Amino acid sequence: MSSIKTLYAECLKGNAKAQRALFKAFSQKMFTHCYRYLRNREDAEDAIIQGFLKVYQNIHKLEYQGEKEFEAWIRKIIVNEALMFLRKKDSIKFYDHSEAEEIHSMNDDFSRLCAEDIYAMIAALPTGLRTIFNLYAIEGYSHQEIATMLDIGESTSRSQLVKARRALQYQLTKNNHSHEA
Repeated sequence: MSSIKTLYAECLKGNAKAQRALFKAFSQKMFTHCYRYLRNREDAEDAIIQGFLKVYQNIHKLEYQGEKEFEAWIRKIIVNEALMFLRKKDSIKFYDHSEAEEIHSMNDDFSRLCAEDIYAMIAALPTGLRTIFNLYAIEGYSHQEIATMLDIGESTSRSQLVKARRALQYQLTKNNHSHEA
């Protein structure tokens, strides 16, 4: 069982060996997505297990259209499971905003950092800001989709993204000054 299409077909039949192989094929990549939201290895592992159970239960609802589409479908389930985990723990906190000023381009500052530095800065954001930033900037969801997923208003999604960008901008400025000193 090597191809993803074959695994999909066998999982449709409830083949446990194919389910294990599918999990093995995608679990590490999905762990990365999950951990980005949860920042706790055990919680991310729990969310992945629950997410893959939903994949197996709902695979019959998906018509296979290619490996990329199949992976995106799995990722969406896993991300939703991570968000549900955050909601159950009531750990998504959103911050009020008084003004929505424009954020200057962070491209120059980001280009000086390595991926690990950027990941650490995003991971250090408070849960609500990190969640919105991940969903919008990394996963590519719209504010409308985020609002639906998190049961918040679109304006809340937008304001949290602005706050996340400000926090990252502050970290970039702080890091830039500490490297220059």
